[in-house]
Amino acid sequence: MAYAISDECIMCGACAAECPVGAISEGDSKYVIDADTCIECGACEGVCPVGAPSQE
Repeated sequence: MAYAISDECIMCGACAAECPVGAISEGDSKYVIDADTCIECGACEGVCPVGAPSQE
């Protein structure tokens, strides 16, 4: 299951910088993960200071 970013996102960008496949981009009010590109590695989850990314 691909990861998704919850509304807890504080737009810090840590997750986008960590994603090895570039699946994370800046959205209007939070970062978003392209489910088709996500390889479910969990790197984003490990660097997020608020725990916003999680598996759907």
